Parts: sequence; structure tokens; C-alpha cells
Amino acid sequence: MSVRRVLNVVGLLQVFTGLSMLVATGVSLFYRDGDTLGILVAAVLTIVFGVVTFRFTRSKGEISSREGFAIVTFAWTGAAVFGALPYLFTGTIPGVIPAVFESMSGFTTTGATVFSEIESLPHGILFWRSFTHWLGGMGIIVLAIAILPYLGVGGMQLFKAEVPGPTPERLRPRITQTAKLLWYVYLGLTVVETVLLMFGGMSLFDAVNHTFATLATGGFSTKNASVGGFDSAYIHYVIIIFMYLAGINFALHFRAVTGHLDYFKDHEWRFFSALLLGATGILMVLNLVGGSYAFTGSGVEEAFRDSLFQTVAIGTTTGFVTADYELWVPAAQMVIFLLFFTGGMAGSTGGSMKSVRVLLLLKQTAMELRKHLHPRAVLLARVGRRAVKPEVLANVIGFVLLYGLLWVSGAMALALLGVDFLTSLGASAATVGNIGPGLGGVGPTDNYGWFSDPALGVMSFLMLVGRLEIYTVLLLFHPETWKGR
Repeated sequence: MSVRRVLNVVGLLQVFTGLSMLVATGVSLFYRDGDTLGILVAAVLTIVFGVVTFRFTRSKGEISSREGFAIVTFAWTGAAVFGALPYLFTGTIPGVIPAVFESMSGFTTTGATVFSEIESLPHGILFWRSFTHWLGGMGIIVLAIAILPYLGVGGMQLFKAEVPGPTPERLRPRITQTAKLLWYVYLGLTVVETVLLMFGGMSLFDAVNHTFATLATGGFSTKNASVGGFDSAYIHYVIIIFMYLAGINFALHFRAVTGHLDYFKDHEWRFFSALLLGATGILMVLNLVGGSYAFTGSGVEEAFRDSLFQTVAIGTTTGFVTADYELWVPAAQMVIFLLFFTGGMAGSTGGSMKSVRVLLLLKQTAMELRKHLHPRAVLLARVGRRAVKPEVLANVIGFVLLYGLLWVSGAMALALLGVDFLTSLGASAATVGNIGPGLGGVGPTDNYGWFSDPALGVMSFLMLVGRLEIYTVLLLFHPETWKGR
């Protein structure tokens, strides 16, 4: 592995992070909240670091798969570290570790926050939080590949290391074309949702911020009560629709735009949609029977809307809230907890394990049961008419086991740091799955500001590993990664 080549690309990508801060600087300057200088200084320092690193580490050659893993991991880590500078230089977060946690939560689209009084924050900082979501949703590497021909060489290695899902999908022969198409769809949905939210009475600022967080399946809001701070069924339903769209493979959206409606043909989409509808129905019944909502016309509609909203928000790992689900009956809370481990479709901006892995795991389980009934039969797991290769199933099983191990290890680390049992399990699941709200002390009405610095450090690592699909980060701890090419 060439460390020089890794640093060269990482330095270039940090220039993008700094330029992004200049956008937040412009927002801050417009609102004159007093945070302009801090964000501007952060932007300048980030750009200077990126330019100097890029300039003094120039090297030629194609990027190998090992270097791709290193570039993606260090680029995201660097973005989180430098992305913390606006919080530090404006004084909104005085501590380094909490600031990095907030920044990592933004870029990984987790939505976990250390802030307790969000509505008192200056506009520039509020915009920067949401903008980190939007950049991290589709991926900073995918953005760079789309606009930088420099990364066209070896770009597939970076694309595969960053894009969530078992196998990244190419829409065009050239990876730069695929990256551009994905961002065109992303931009188009961003404009449409912003306009629709403004029709519902949101200000332009609130609409843009919530659109960034929705399409990135992030969860940062400009309100202390999240989306629940907007007492509008219209706004709730608009955000539900776009959270759902963000949880779908963006390749399907592109095909729809080009006239090919392949949603119903896609088995993962059917499974993902059925899962959300089924969970919504169960939650609605439990909430009505359990007495959380009244058996009246408005009560039934509210029960349906809150159940649907929280199902889609957690199921797509967006993490917005309109209701405190910890006040629901225990069975309803269990449904929410199980949704922590599903996630959106592969190729979406959602986190967690992804629906396709859950689907394949269920297929493999069904096949193993049939093998016990027909021990001599040659059976293959199938998705539709297509047989799933054994190596794909092995990869899925390995990923799920590693995901579970990471969740339990994170919970154990938090418990060793003095965090209670329920909160440890909930916080670990919420951060490794890039969800945001969890259970216990990190429920839908709580924040992460009370954790110690070591605990925030553990969860920052979990967010990074979860966003980059585990293998990308953990492979860097394997000695062979650093040997040869």
C-alpha cells in the first residue's frame, strides 16, 4: 500500500470539506448570528490543510482496493475531525470529543446530538449540521468521483468501499457517470421536498435543513422536538414520503425518471415496503389497544400517522420523531427495537444491516429448514427466480454476525464506562446502525450530551464503522492490508 497515494487523495477530499464550510459561512453571514468568523476560520484551515497535503504527497498510479479502503476510512475520519472545527471555533461545543461526535454523527447521517437546546443555536451552525448530513448521505467520495476526473482512475475501488449495500450498482459503464447520475437524482429530490415543505408553511431555512436530513436519512432538526415541533399533518406526511424514498435504492429512482418503473419487479423493494407496512399496522393496533391513543376519528388518524412516521423513521434509520415511543406499550417498543436492525435498501442513504441482507438471511434459514426435511435434495436459496450464489450468502451471514458482535462489543464498552444496561444496548444499536435515537437514556426525547468523552469516542467509532459497512474500516486493522499491493 502506498501511504503517500492515500494521503494525496485524502488531502484533496478535505478541500471539499473546507469548501462546504464556505457555504455555511454564507448562510451565517446572511443571518448575522455572530458565528460567521468561527466557521470561516474553520473553512480556511481545512482548505489549507487539504491543499498542502495534496501538494506534497503527489504520486502516480492506479488506486488499489487496499488503498481504496484506507482512503475512504481516513477521508471520512478527516471530514469528521475538520467538520468539528466550526463547533469549536464558534464556541457552540467547547469540548473536542463532543464536537467530533457531533460532526461524525452528521457526516455518517446518524443524527445523534450532544445539543439539548437546538433552537438557540445560530443559523450557520444549524445549517452546517444539516449540510454534513446531506454530504454524507450520498457519500463524499461519490460526490468527488462525480465532479473530479482525477478520481476516475481507481474510482471503482473507492465507490465499492463507500456505497452501502452488498454490491454497489453501476448505472453506466464509467463509474464517474454512475456517480453523477446518483447525485442528479439526489439533487432533484432535494429541490422537490424543499418546495413541498414550504407549501406546508415551513420557512425556507427550516425546509432546506429538514430536506437535507430527510434525504440523507439523518435526523438532525432545527427544533428541540424534532419534526414533532411542527404541528402539521401535511408536513409529517411529506417527510414520511421522502424518508421512504430515501430508503429505496437510488438506482430504482433513476430508472423511474428514465421511464422504467422497476419498483414492483424488485424483490428487495417488495420486502422493504411490506416490512414497513406490517410494522406500521402492528404498532397502530398496539397503540390503540394499549390506550396510547383514543378510539376516535382524530385519535385513530393520529395513531396511524405516528405509527407510520416512527416505523419509516426508524426503519430507514432517519431518526426523526413525532412521538415519544418510550411511552408506548412494551410490545410496541419491541417492534421499534427490531426495526433498529433492518435499515433501508442497498443503494439507499439508509444505514443498519440493509433489507436485502435480512431478506437473504430469511431465505437461507428457510432453505436450511427444508434441508432437514429433504437431506438428499440439492437446494438453493432464491430471490424470485434467481438463485443466490453460496458465496453471497456466506458474505451476508458473516456480515450479520460481525454486525451483531460490533453491537454487543459497543454495548459492553459503554457498560464498562458506567452506562446503564438498557442505554448501553440502545446507544450501541442506534450508533452502529446510524439511527440516532435509541432506548433508555438516548430515547426520542433525550440527547447524547451527558455521556463522558470516552463513551462519545466509542460511539463515534461505531458510527464510522456502521456507515462504511464494517469491512472497510476493520480491514485496516488487519496486518496484511499494509503489506504489498
